[in-house]
Amino acid sequence: MAQPKKKTSKSRRNMRRSHDHVDTPNVHVCECGEPIIAHRACSACGSYKGRQVITSEDA
Repeated sequence: MAQPKKKTSKSRRNMRRSHDHVDTPNVHVCECGEPIIAHRACSACGSYKGRQVITSEDA
């Protein structure tokens, strides 16, 4: 396999990777209707993947 003749600088590497970053998070709608970020428990109802994982202290 071919090898690079010179080391790629941090600046050039980061400029190449600048378009790989996703600006907006992946947002889903919870069962209760609230928009939530993917792979996070819902802050409104406390459920995650259909299971209740956070109990409310008010009840």
